[in-house]
Amino acid sequence: MITGCLAVYRREMLILKRRFKRQAAGQAVSPLLYLLTFGYAMGGELRFDGTRYLDFLLPGLVAMSSMTQAFAISTDINVARFYWHIFDEFQAAPISNASYVAGEVMAGISRALMSICITLGLGYLFGVRLHYPPIFWLTILLNSFLFASLAVALAMVVRNHADQSLLTNFVITPMAFLGGTFFPLDRLPVWLQKILGLLPLTHASTAIRAAALGRPVHVMSLVLLAVIGVVFFGMAYYCVNKARD
Repeated sequence: MITGCLAVYRREMLILKRRFKRQAAGQAVSPLLYLLTFGYAMGGELRFDGTRYLDFLLPGLVAMSSMTQAFAISTDINVARFYWHIFDEFQAAPISNASYVAGEVMAGISRALMSICITLGLGYLFGVRLHYPPIFWLTILLNSFLFASLAVALAMVVRNHADQSLLTNFVITPMAFLGGTFFPLDRLPVWLQKILGLLPLTHASTAIRAAALGRPVHVMSLVLLAVIGVVFFGMAYYCVNKARD
């Protein structure tokens, strides 16, 4: 299983290496724009609970980047599946379904970590100095694992790129803006807070921000991310089985 998993992962990393400069430039655009428009323009004046807005914003951008870039592996899977027929080759190869899922999930996590390093680097250039303890990185890994697993599952379900775009627009984009990335959820009505509390990105943003600001992290947020991640990984395995049938 490990050999098959590493083979799938190595293929994705070779593709990433070939596209590294373009990929890095693309991953830098969104956080740079957010830091300029939302952070730099208001960062000196706006504060939440005594925290400068730039310091509040950057952990949210980290959470959002780990979600979007981990989920972006679904696009690569679809291109390989619909145009290059790579998935058919994996079917013929002696690689188990679990190995395939694990390899793609690892690739999604790697892309997310690359994006986060770029985001943190940009934050440093903007004068953001935060804490990055082990629990900060653990939360990022759990969040990336969760959304990479979801990406593999949905990539096996969609029939074309139009369906993929719909899933991104209706699942990922709303979470990016409503998951506590840009503003504190306690500013919203209580009923809406309860709804948004069901989103995994909300828990990821809260935990990452707490760790970065040197505040206690609620263990239940980490447990929830881990449980949902395992469920999504199981869904991915099931969907790969169905796609192969």
